[in-house]
Amino acid sequence: MNNNNISPKVDASDFNNSTSSNSSSSSNNNEIGFWRGWSIAVGCAIGSGVFMMPTLLAPYGLLGLSGWLIAGGGTLLVALSLSRLVRRIPKIGGPYAYVQAGLGTLAGFVIAWTYWIACIAAISGIAIAFVGYLGVFIPQIPESRVLSLLCALALVWTIVALNIRSLEGSSRFQVVSTLIKILPLLFMIVLGFTHMEPANLPPLNPTDLHPLALLATVTTLVMWSFVGIETATVPADNMREPEKTIPKVLIAAVLTILVIYLLVSFAIALLVPAEELMNSSAPFALAASKVMGPTGAALITLGALVSTLGSLNANTLTAGNVALAAAKDNLLPAPFKRLSASGTPQFSFVVSGLFVSGLLTLNYTKGLIAAFTFMAMLSTLSTLMAYAFCAVSEFYFLKSDQPSPERNRAIGLSLAAFLYAFFAIYGAGWEIVFYCFMLILMGMPIYALVRK
Repeated sequence: MNNNNISPKVDASDFNNSTSSNSSSSSNNNEIGFWRGWSIAVGCAIGSGVFMMPTLLAPYGLLGLSGWLIAGGGTLLVALSLSRLVRRIPKIGGPYAYVQAGLGTLAGFVIAWTYWIACIAAISGIAIAFVGYLGVFIPQIPESRVLSLLCALALVWTIVALNIRSLEGSSRFQVVSTLIKILPLLFMIVLGFTHMEPANLPPLNPTDLHPLALLATVTTLVMWSFVGIETATVPADNMREPEKTIPKVLIAAVLTILVIYLLVSFAIALLVPAEELMNSSAPFALAASKVMGPTGAALITLGALVSTLGSLNANTLTAGNVALAAAKDNLLPAPFKRLSASGTPQFSFVVSGLFVSGLLTLNYTKGLIAAFTFMAMLSTLSTLMAYAFCAVSEFYFLKSDQPSPERNRAIGLSLAAFLYAFFAIYGAGWEIVFYCFMLILMGMPIYALVRK
């Protein structure tokens, strides 16, 4: 890609107070290279989503599995768009920073607020998934809503404490957990295709939905499993040469998870009938038990638990840094800029943990699978809004680029990324869109109070 047409066009004043802070911290904390960045993106994306997705997709038949291809292709468009933006704005905050620089403070606040909510909802959903798989070893936990809630809260605050303690410890944990979490997925792929039962495959479309409406719905559902690749753009302050490293990380992460997701979904569909998958809170363990009995279920469950831990850690890291970035630009109250002795956004982590605790407490009344589905859809929709705004933000920057074939391709890419995000938001349904809109309204008084 020719970088001549995508050189930074942002005036220094657009960065407000954060530029000087970023440059100073950047020189001291560049601890994230390609592999750690890849582990953040892949670790955040491969988590509870893929381990719960067979249950959520089971009612939609074989056509539902094609959602992986649509979501994967759309996510690749988003990754390419973000790659261009990070070259222009190698700044902490990821999607928020790009929108704020291109569309102004109000749009920046909306994305910072909704993206922070997306991370909080994701942390809640991942904690719920962890509890569901923990039930394979301790069945009493998922059977009791009180025990489930207490386990989820204990898990969340343990990870918050790890991120407050140090970035180094958090990022090392992320690399190890990402490598470990891929192993059970590969194991399940081998297991499914060596013990396949084609008769278990569901019909093409067992629902009353029009195929287009079905594809929109499943695309939004499976996007939960792709949401997270953009987290590699958020800790830009702590990344070596972010304008070069982050684009490589984004493309590698999308291709990695797309191939794994597609293969593992077909593998499970070949092992377990759809009617059994629909009611399972641990579908991977169920599939493994079909071939290897309790031993297989135990092995897969251990992998799922490690996977959800890694995803929880990556989302917690992102939540703290997004709030910190917004506070540096005076879009969140000043205490969010407060750092711990080790330089981590301590106040942001604690407040994020409190919000997660509240969300978990409110939504455990729905039951485990229903609560997980709600959290997943809310987090996905909030992130899709960030993707759409980022695509629009790039239109602003492209106006000042010199006319060229590269610029024309960039315009087409941004338009395609925006249309994909719009399509996936449509698939979320009116209820989730309504909740997301209400959450945006709740944030507006904060914007009015902190705006200068």
